[in-house]
Order: sequence, then C-alpha cells, then structure tokens
Amino acid sequence: MKFFDEALITVQSGDGGRGCVSLRREKYVPRGGPDGGDGGKGGDVILKSSLHRRTLYPFQFKRQFKAKNGAHGQGKQKTGKNGPDLIIEIPPGTLVKDAATGEVLNDFVTAGETYTVVQGGRGGLGNARFKTSTNRTPRYAQPGEAGLIRQLKLELKLLADVGIIGLPNAGKSTLISVISSASPKIANYPFTTLTPTLGVVETDWGDPFVVADIPGLIEGAHQGAGLGTQFLRHIERTRILIHLIDAGAIDPEHPRDHFKTVNLELKSFNPQLTQKPQIVALNKMDLPGTSKAAEAFAAALDPQPVILISAKENQGVKRLISRTIELLDK
Repeated sequence: MKFFDEALITVQSGDGGRGCVSLRREKYVPRGGPDGGDGGKGGDVILKSSLHRRTLYPFQFKRQFKAKNGAHGQGKQKTGKNGPDLIIEIPPGTLVKDAATGEVLNDFVTAGETYTVVQGGRGGLGNARFKTSTNRTPRYAQPGEAGLIRQLKLELKLLADVGIIGLPNAGKSTLISVISSASPKIANYPFTTLTPTLGVVETDWGDPFVVADIPGLIEGAHQGAGLGTQFLRHIERTRILIHLIDAGAIDPEHPRDHFKTVNLELKSFNPQLTQKPQIVALNKMDLPGTSKAAEAFAAALDPQPVILISAKENQGVKRLISRTIELLDK
C-alpha cells in the first residue's frame, strides 16, 4: 500500500425530506382535516478514526462524499424516514481542517473517535402542522432544508513514541531495522527512505515502544525542500527524538554543522520541536578514522551527552535503547 499523508475531500450532508400536503379523505369524512406528515432529516457526515485505516490512500481515488437524503412526508401524518448518516473512516493521527479557512476542526488521536463535520438538513413540516382555528385546511407544507457542503483537508501525523531524525544517509533505516520489526529499504545514498516507517521495539527490560524513521531532512526542509514539510509534521506527535548523525561525514573543524542544520529546520517549522527531549547518537563508528571526529563532536556538544553506535554492526545499540526507555519512562 502506498503511503499518503494528505488529502482534500468534499463532504455533503443529506437534504431534509419535504413535508407532505394531504387532506384526510375517508368514506364518511369527505372533508377531513390536513394529515400531511413531516419530511425526514437528512443524514449527517461523520468522521471516525479506525485501526482499519493506516493511510489516506483511499482518498486519492474518491474525494466526494454525500449522505443520503431524508424521505418525504406522507399522508395520514406519516413522517418520512431520516436519511442514514454517512460514516467515513480515517486513520488515527489525522488532523482535520476546514480547507477554506484552515480552522482545525478535530484532531483524531486515538481509534474510535467520532466527529460530525456537517449535519443533515431538517425535514420540512407537513401541512398538518399549519392547521389553525382560522385556517382549518392549509394546503402548503415546508420544503426540506438543503444539506451542507464542506471541503476538508486531512493531514495524517504518525503516532509514535520516538522519532529518528537526521540528515540523509545518516543510517536511520539501518537503525530502525536493527532495533525493531520494521523492514525499510536500505542503501548507501540519500533519500532511500521516501515515506515514514513505523517499527515496534521490544526488550526484556522495558515496555515496548513505537519508533518512526523520518526521511532525511535537508537545509530548507521547513519550506518544503526534499518534501520536508510533509515529513516534519510526523515529528510533532513523538515524545522524544533520536538525532542520528553520520560520524564519517563530520568535519573536525566544524563538528556541530550537521547537528545545527537539523535543529534549525525543526525550530523553523515549529519551535516546540526543539523542546522535545533529544538523544544524540553518532552512527557509523565502525568506519575507519571516526574516533577523531567523535572526540571533536562530543567536545562541541558538551554537556549534551553523545552515544556512539554502529547500527550496521549492532554496536552501542543496546545502550541507545536503554537510554530511550529511560527517557520514555520519565
């Protein structure tokens, strides 16, 4: 299944049924009074978060949704049936906005939440409702109220405890494949990961946690470079961040450059992202000549601790997981 994390859809609630104009006619009552029933209410459009949905992929093919209309009223004061509500399932983690105004309508964090985005039109009153002492046989009824139309913007933000961030080719996919059950595509070139990957990390000494491999961020990501804005929003729901840095790419003369680049993009997109607890891990320590770069980097980040790892060789990974669980428990 392809991963889609944004969609525009149009929803329309059902029209209310029209009221009925009817006069009671029976064998011995040739001029009976009005007995037109009311029209039924139109169906609402309801969004519901469901574990059956993992992406917004289905909305790439169907973008128009309309609830059923209410039935018209009938004689003998029979009220028309209400139109059934239309329930649209979306993945947990979806943010729903009014596409015209940008107003946030609802934030679906857990499965099973519902939100009515447009209500169905009211049914029209039948002519029996308009009988008065001066008008015994009204010959008019109300039309049903029209349903409402609204365009919605859906944005999916992954629900993960931990987000792995870093520049392209830092080894994020390798790390998530080592520590979790996820099987992302891995290669030694930038932008191998084009979609976020979720994995579950299980250990013998702590509760399992969900980790997200966020595709590599580059300079200008907060403005959309490298699909940056699409990926950055997935970090917003994470509790802590693992900032992975390629030890082989560090310039000993300017060791903080990669670290600063990523954090500047986080701050430019949403300043609150820089307030999240961040574990800094220097990866690819199995490469020759990285010890000098590691020393310069650790000194430049002091007092921020740095964990040295090699995801490829599974070195230092257990310590990284232990530190992650420690922060999550806090």
